[in-house]
Amino acid sequence: MKTVVVFDYGFGNVRSMMRALADQGLDVTLTSGYRQALEADGLVVPGVGAYGACMEGLRKVSGDRVIYDRLRADRPVLGVCVGEQIMFTEGEEHGVDTEGLGLIGGAVTRLDADVVPHMGWDTVQAPEGSILLDGVEDERFYFVHSYAACDVTPADTSEYQIDFADAPERVAWCTYGRSRFVAAYEHGPLFATQFHPEKSAQAGARLLRNWANVL
Repeated sequence: MKTVVVFDYGFGNVRSMMRALADQGLDVTLTSGYRQALEADGLVVPGVGAYGACMEGLRKVSGDRVIYDRLRADRPVLGVCVGEQIMFTEGEEHGVDTEGLGLIGGAVTRLDADVVPHMGWDTVQAPEGSILLDGVEDERFYFVHSYAACDVTPADTSEYQIDFADAPERVAWCTYGRSRFVAAYEHGPLFATQFHPEKSAQAGARLLRNWANVL
């Protein structure tokens, strides 16, 4: 049985995520322990709340080191919601800029829409060859967020000794209000979704199964 750690750093809807992963036949553990998180077949980084607080909480338990070390060893990581956002270079929230993990080039900013947050079901524009969205390209997923990354630029990960080699960078997009934002991201062992697969019914279950298949 494949093992997955849901990383426990105080920010995330962990119970529903753990149930959704267990439903895929995975051996799921909630922990902030470095060794267990490093050695599991898969690591899920959830995230709920403010960008800066999530980054602070992650660093307090060496979550940034776990993520870098896993990716350096080509071991899959899945970031969800703010767990996706912190993979980017930086996040701006309430006038405060916070440095992210720098694994995806771009900044997380407030959505430009008449009604924020973006809450509810929405479709995404899936990229060709997507691993996560295979078989659910036209399905709807559940979103709840006020911030997102509206651009992706090349990220220099050499300072972390991470080389994604020639792995294709695949980006799925969603539009809300006047913002076209990153809905999902794939680059080698790094996977991320702005939406919540654990709350996205059968489409979300299929996405998690697709991810489990690469572990």
